[in-house]
Amino acid sequence: MEETFANYILAEPDWIRKMEIMYYLERKVDIFFDKTVVFKTQLAKLFMDVMNIDIDRNLVITACLLCNCKKAKGVITDLVQIRSYAKEGAKYLESLGFDARFCKICEEVNRYSGSNPRERESDILELVDQYGGLLLDRPERPGFKPDEALVLLEFRNLKDKENHYLEQFKQFVNKMQEVYV
Repeated sequence: MEETFANYILAEPDWIRKMEIMYYLERKVDIFFDKTVVFKTQLAKLFMDVMNIDIDRNLVITACLLCNCKKAKGVITDLVQIRSYAKEGAKYLESLGFDARFCKICEEVNRYSGSNPRERESDILELVDQYGGLLLDRPERPGFKPDEALVLLEFRNLKDKENHYLEQFKQFVNKMQEVYV
């Protein structure tokens, strides 16, 4: 088997070690990797663990760490850039040795590529990316409360969109609120 970055990070079973690898990759090639990526990856891991989602956790965690690799740093206002970073990221990941399916999963973190049918793993990325983003403070607005973020996710962001895990994700958020409130 050819040694590639893809093989290296996918072979690492420890998700904390994967984040360390990402930290060094970000320093070397200037990809997008910050505390928001860590937060959303933790959210994905908790969701899969708490709800016992039958999916390749290693693949989802790795994709969660990498799917925004070509996202611009700072406040993005250019709509073309917003709509293209996931597709550019997928092309970049292909150059690192990731297979077409992994790249497709990462590209589908948002719906701008129009890819259909969507991969199930992509639906998890979509949920944690959008919900996590709603929870976090941004320069233009404070973060939303968990219940408000869930309403926005379901009735604005994913309105008229099929997401395989939306109902389970809503249950997960409600469970977490019961535990931590």
